[in-house]
Amino acid sequence: MSTTQNLSHAIWKKSSYSGGTGGNCVEWAPGHALSGVVPVRDSKRPTGSVLRLPPAAFADLVSALKDGTLR
Repeated sequence: MSTTQNLSHAIWKKSSYSGGTGGNCVEWAPGHALSGVVPVRDSKRPTGSVLRLPPAAFADLVSALKDGTLR
């Protein structure tokens, strides 16, 4: 699995759960998921760190957020 992706031209998608209030804002770059990792970042810090999760871990994260396990 490669963890060195060029994300300079990534198109980021904001989570529909982020809302418009400037609170918890998570974005992911769906076009990069085929490379074996899913880039995830805080939309309030677009030049900050990017998490690179394996697709299964990203799916687990989304599930845990949806069912309230993580808040």
